[in-house]
Amino acid sequence: MRTQVVIIGSGPSGLLLGQLLTKAGIDNIILDRVDKEYILGRVRAGVLEQGTVDLVEQAGAAARLREKALIHEGFSIAFDGRDHRIDLANLTDGKHVTIYGQTEMTRDLIQAREATGALTLYDAHDVTPHDFAGDKPHVTYVKDSIAGRIDCEIIAGCDGFHGVSRKNVPVEAIRTFERVYPFGWLGLLADVPPVSHELVYANHERGFALCSMRSTTRSRYYVQVSADEQVEAWSDERFWDELRRRLPLHHAQAVVTGPSFEKSIAPLRSFVAEPLRFGRLFLVGDAAHIVPPTGAKGLNLAASDVHYLFEGLREFFAEHSTAGVDAYSRRALARVWKAVRFSWWMTTMLHRFPDSTDFERRIQEAELDYLTHSRAAAAALAENYVGLPY
Repeated sequence: MRTQVVIIGSGPSGLLLGQLLTKAGIDNIILDRVDKEYILGRVRAGVLEQGTVDLVEQAGAAARLREKALIHEGFSIAFDGRDHRIDLANLTDGKHVTIYGQTEMTRDLIQAREATGALTLYDAHDVTPHDFAGDKPHVTYVKDSIAGRIDCEIIAGCDGFHGVSRKNVPVEAIRTFERVYPFGWLGLLADVPPVSHELVYANHERGFALCSMRSTTRSRYYVQVSADEQVEAWSDERFWDELRRRLPLHHAQAVVTGPSFEKSIAPLRSFVAEPLRFGRLFLVGDAAHIVPPTGAKGLNLAASDVHYLFEGLREFFAEHSTAGVDAYSRRALARVWKAVRFSWWMTTMLHRFPDSTDFERRIQEAELDYLTHSRAAAAALAENYVGLPY
């Protein structure tokens, strides 16, 4: 087979890039090692920046999002039994975030792609990019025990942290930066109304907690746990009890409990690979960088990568110019590192570190107090939270 762009990975970044390319008349094929049902069964974040929403609109996949998404113009930070609201709209001249589950966004993009007839090969094993240092790359794979090959002009690695794209880059050509945090998030999803109409981030002596939601009837809650914790040790009852302990009284009393239908532990890390381009291979999203979920930046960073790469590829194919693709890594990484900084800062400010000293805890308390009493500090938080411009 032959196409213009091979996209490895059919998560949100791969699907979004594919749909934008298709609408621009650029032929593309998506490969994924798993099936569609597995992809739609993954539970992920749901706080979208306006830039992400705009890209989904541009891709022609925003009809359900417009109908079902929740608009949030603020969120709360709780500590010392107090609850302080960060007024995003007031602090950023009317900007907001949109609450819409990543699974739903993925479903919308899959349906939009299927409507165009663009090709996605699921259950494609042993996917491997080749010859991307030159101008005639190709990708090999095995599907239904039959080997296949796709010749192309560009390969987009949208296959996540554990994917094959970054692993096939020569070691001497790439540099990585990483910080692994000594805790994780135990998350629970349940069909119960949320404790508040906006998100609540809680700093407590027992550890961090987050009250989030997917809709007005489906809630997503998290509590900080040690890095070696096992999800099997947490019954629903234990989780609800621990969550309430970490919230101010009025929020704790508002918690509606119910059986969970998903429960998992996510480790926290910061990771960046540089550069993001290796000849005709481009890394996108989690294949290139990971941020702690505290700042709600993971999916949004993947979307901004897609924005920069799509601009470059549109120029590459329509105008036979390499200016955009040549600038991709630099432009994307400038925004990535700002989001990595913000996510690290939010994580450091809101979590309890097992090895923190009394001095460090006092600094954390001072940071929270300053943030909630200084408009300038709150505005800096709000500006980053709603999303820096592309």
